[in-house]
Amino acid sequence: MNTNEVILVFCTFPDKDSARQVGTFLVETQLAACVNLIPGIESIYRWQGAIESAREVQTLFKTTRDRLPVFEQTLSAHHPYDTPEIIAIRPEAVSERYSNWVKQSVLGE
Repeated sequence: MNTNEVILVFCTFPDKDSARQVGTFLVETQLAACVNLIPGIESIYRWQGAIESAREVQTLFKTTRDRLPVFEQTLSAHHPYDTPEIIAIRPEAVSERYSNWVKQSVLGE
């Protein structure tokens, strides 16, 4: 397993401002190379025994496997939700140039 491989992390936020603020912080601190903000989604979910729905902003962060533990810890500490969605996946393929850029952005390689 390559510890420097690119990882995608999905996370929802209650609004664009909080997504932008936390996303910018994670990029500034080199825990993420990039974050995409996708506003206007609607989430339907079970929370504390009730069915809820809310308008949210979906974010997609790009980081590396070795940065993931600190990324997750920092995201959780700065996120407005008690239980933020943090879902990390490994893409099947990433172009070499893009992978190198992500690594450079978060690791300074």
